[in-house]
Amino acid sequence: MDIAEELNYFTKVSQELLEGCKKIAFNGTILYTPDGVANYDALWARDLGYMAEYAGDLIGAENLEACIEFVLSGQREDGWLPDRVEASGEPVYAAGAKGTPVGEANLDNTPFLVFAVSSYLKLLEAKQAEDGREKFRGWAEAIFKGMDCIPLSKDGLVWNDPERPHSPYGFTDTVCKTGRLFYESLLFWRACRQLSGMIRESGLSEEKAKEYEKKAAQVEKAISCLYDEASGMYFAAELNCRQLDIWGAAYLLYIGFPVEKRVEVGLKNWLLENEETYLYRGQVRHLPQDEYWEKLLEDVKPEEYQNGAYWATASGWVWYVFQEEAPKKAEKLLLELREDFQTGGVCECINRDYRKLPHYVVSGVNVRGPLLRYEMEQFNKGES
Repeated sequence: MDIAEELNYFTKVSQELLEGCKKIAFNGTILYTPDGVANYDALWARDLGYMAEYAGDLIGAENLEACIEFVLSGQREDGWLPDRVEASGEPVYAAGAKGTPVGEANLDNTPFLVFAVSSYLKLLEAKQAEDGREKFRGWAEAIFKGMDCIPLSKDGLVWNDPERPHSPYGFTDTVCKTGRLFYESLLFWRACRQLSGMIRESGLSEEKAKEYEKKAAQVEKAISCLYDEASGMYFAAELNCRQLDIWGAAYLLYIGFPVEKRVEVGLKNWLLENEETYLYRGQVRHLPQDEYWEKLLEDVKPEEYQNGAYWATASGWVWYVFQEEAPKKAEKLLLELREDFQTGGVCECINRDYRKLPHYVVSGVNVRGPLLRYEMEQFNKGES
């Protein structure tokens, strides 16, 4: 497989999607909405985080900066950052229709904004670096307050109260995962790691940097409580929805979350040996085939949307694992995904005789990002 050719294809797809999803806010800010057909007609924090990380170079630092400030403008008095901000400037904190939220405020709002900020700073050239550090210093207090809102268990994992649950990670925001949470804790860990670095680089408090390092270390130590020795996988949650988290396994491996070697090998083996239970046309189910979430925050039919459909959101992470371990499987995944995009459009999610929402931006950029990362890693290996 010519990965450079595939990267060119998915970069073109990402460029087209990003251009098509633009919306001008009341103050002139260019918003990058999740899709090109105005179904999700606002700037979402998590979609911005993915777009910034995997295609920030296609957006540009100036536009990213404006989007970050647009999200920050919607911070609530208690510190919660919004799930999304509408073009009018009105913030919304939880998933679901405005006025009828699906649970409490989403648990991933602040981590994804942190990812956007980190990606923005990396885009700046050396001569602009001090301007970026100054921007971060201006944003830092709001971000810290947003991180402080996230409920944690005594051992430092993200906690969701079963009596009054938050909507969790946005791509499972209809799912009532409760107790200590896996994917959301990975997001929190990564945000803590990135914040500690940005704090030091911008010359802020060393004590604050160490505070986030400590929180990240707590997640690393406590995450084993969700590990399932029998399967070699992690459960999505401790209480409700104690089910194997396929997206979480792929994401853990992709971001380099530190685990024992036997655990890493077990996760890779599960993904490689069970592909038929979670892959369809190169896209990824949240749970193994014929399994559905035990509890939902709102009704979702089996085999649709977040309760059994297949998403390209996670395809890049799985591809990256396959590319390192079994390149032929990686090639098959990517070819099937490309064919699906070309024949059926870039959808939010799909299933047999089911396609939801065309022109979905994250479906494109989340594949492009891992391809770009892999190409850069190969180039750097050749340089060394």
